[in-house]
Amino acid sequence: MALLFGGRSSEHGISCVTAAGILRAIDRARFDVLLVGVTKRGAMVLMHEDDLADYRLDGPALPEVRDNGTRVIWPASVDTRSLTLVSSDGSLSTLGHVDAVMPTLHGPYGEDGTIQGMLDFIDMPYVGSGVLGSALCMDKHLVKVVLQSMGIPVAPWRTITRGEVDRDPAIVSTLDEGLTYPLFVKPARAGSSVGVSRVTEASEIPAALEIAFAEDRTVLVESGITGREVEIAVLEGREGQPTRTSDVLGEIVVTGREFYDFEAKYLGAGGVELVLPAKVTPEEFTAIRDAAVRAFEGTQARSLSRIDFFLTENGPVLNEINTLPGFTPASMYPMLWEASGLGYTALITELIELALEKRPAY
Repeated sequence: MALLFGGRSSEHGISCVTAAGILRAIDRARFDVLLVGVTKRGAMVLMHEDDLADYRLDGPALPEVRDNGTRVIWPASVDTRSLTLVSSDGSLSTLGHVDAVMPTLHGPYGEDGTIQGMLDFIDMPYVGSGVLGSALCMDKHLVKVVLQSMGIPVAPWRTITRGEVDRDPAIVSTLDEGLTYPLFVKPARAGSSVGVSRVTEASEIPAALEIAFAEDRTVLVESGITGREVEIAVLEGREGQPTRTSDVLGEIVVTGREFYDFEAKYLGAGGVELVLPAKVTPEEFTAIRDAAVRAFEGTQARSLSRIDFFLTENGPVLNEINTLPGFTPASMYPMLWEASGLGYTALITELIELALEKRPAY
């Protein structure tokens, strides 16, 4: 199988750490692993296990796929699943047959249907949602529209584009109408809280918009929700079997920070506590589990997702569907399954086997 990591998004380094965690844990008795790194410029290069040895979050800088002069060429048709290597001297050689691909590409050009479309085009099985599910869940505006149409509560929001602000700068002063402070200003298509700002008054909105627009031309301004931040792991059922969820929830308890931002998620910043299992009533768990399954299936997600909720006095409010969640051993998604009796290595095996039995997209 091929492990595909790095990528062009601002989450490049997190993708590298995810890949290193998977490589260390994957069942080598069952899978031969081909490492395909994607540089920040989009070059796909062949990498070796030693290259990932120092990929970690606690280093002086986040890891990066470097261009080593090689190029990995994907199959030219559906008649083969063999990858080709162009060495740095220009010579060609085969990398052999690939049964499946496990992308760990977070963010744009990896989590948004882009790489999934390429793999579908050459009939290459892969872990994760397909083009539609990936693209829909990546777009925070469109997925809210779909979830709302399904009767699944989401936080009230306004959507604004770079073009709208450029044409009518005064529109910025109206963006908080009907919304409740604090507001969260976030790019429509980015993950890991990159580009997200918490604002407590209208004067802070213009600066927050610029931060978000640096990541995407479309931005959401969203009401803050009073409630506990809880997460559940979803796993597609085998052929003919129902969608599965973790038996427990995880909770993000924010104490000394404004919100669960990038630094808290990945760089060890304080002020946040991860509680697992979260203490909820059976009725609360059931409500979140049922909403998660409905959302997973209704958005045409596949393979895996981590679905985040606010647990309020009036029930769960869905915050986000992550179709390629962080996958280091310390990430919430594998920890939720570990707490449910499915260990990290076994979870990786299950995801690859799901990819191998995945039905065609069409």
